Amino acid sequence: MAGSSVQHLHPPLWAMVLAFTVGITSVVQARSNGELAIATGDGLLTGVLSLATGLVILVVIVAARGSSRRALIREVPAALRDGRLRWWHFLGGVGGACYIGSQAVTVPLVGVAVFTVSYVAGVTGMSLLVDRWGFGPGGARAVSRRRVLSAVGTTLAVGLAVSGRLLSGDLVWWAVGAVLLAGAVVATQLALNGTVAQRTGDPMPAALINFMLALVLLLIGLGIEHLVGHRWAPPPAPWDQPLLWLGGVTGVLYITVAAVLVKPLGVLLFGLLTIAGQLTGSLLSDLLLPTPGTVVSWQLIAGVLLAGAAIGWAALPPRRARVTTA
Repeated sequence: MAGSSVQHLHPPLWAMVLAFTVGITSVVQARSNGELAIATGDGLLTGVLSLATGLVILVVIVAARGSSRRALIREVPAALRDGRLRWWHFLGGVGGACYIGSQAVTVPLVGVAVFTVSYVAGVTGMSLLVDRWGFGPGGARAVSRRRVLSAVGTTLAVGLAVSGRLLSGDLVWWAVGAVLLAGAVVATQLALNGTVAQRTGDPMPAALINFMLALVLLLIGLGIEHLVGHRWAPPPAPWDQPLLWLGGVTGVLYITVAAVLVKPLGVLLFGLLTIAGQLTGSLLSDLLLPTPGTVVSWQLIAGVLLAGAAIGWAALPPRRARVTTA
C-alpha cells in the first residue's frame, strides 16, 4: 500500500475562476457589514446579526434540499461513528468568530490597512503549512519555491495596495499578532470545512455547523461586552435598508463555495485567488461606488496588478506534473 503522497497537480480553471469571483463578492460583505457597524455602533453586534442572517438562510436551504438533509442527519453521524470525521473537524466556526472578533477589536487600534496586511500574512503563511501537512481534503501538496514566493508576493501586493491608507503613529504589536493568529485560524477553517464536505458528500453541513458555532462564540463575546458597560444602537430593519443585511448572504456563499473548492485548489491557492478577488473588488467598489473621502491611489492599482501576477504564477502547472509517494 502506498504511503502518503505529495501532489503537484494543475488546478482546474473553473475552480480558479469561481474562487476569484467569490473573493470579489466578499467585498460586498465587508461593505455591508461596515455600514451596519456604523449604524449599530458595535462590530460584535454586526457580526452576530450577519451570522444570524446567514444561519437562517442555511437552515432553509438544508431543510429544502434533500441531499443536504441526508448529509446532516445521516452522513455526519455515520462519519463520526466510523472515524472518517472527528469532533474537531467541526470547529471551523472558530475561524469565522476569530475573524469577526479580531476585526472588531483591532481595526480601531491599527486601522484597516494594517489589519488587512496582517490577516493576509496569517492566512498565506498557515495555508502553506496546512497544504504541506495534507490537512485538507486534497491531500498533501508540495511547498515549492514558487508557492512560497507567490504567497510572499501576494502579501507584499496587499501591503502596497493599502499603503496609501496606513495610519501614522505607534503600532500596537499585540493587535498585529492577534490578527496574524486569526488569519492562521481561518486557513485551518478552510481545510476543516473542505474535509467535512468531502466526507459527507455535501458542503452545507459544514457551513451550517460553522455558522452555529461562530454565532454562539460571538454571542458570548457580545454578552461580555454588555457586562462591561458597552452599549449599542438597534439596527435598521431589513426591509428599510436591505443592503445593510447582505453580509450574511455573501458569508453563506463564501463558506459553501470554499468547502467545495479547497479540494481541487488547495488551501493556499484558494486563499490567494480570493485575496486577488478582494483587491479587484475593492478597486471596482472605489471606482464605481466610492465612499466619502475615497481616493483610488496608484498604490491600490499597482497592488492589484502585483497580486494578480503573483497568483497567476502560483497557478501555473509545474514543469513535470507528478505524484510522488513516500
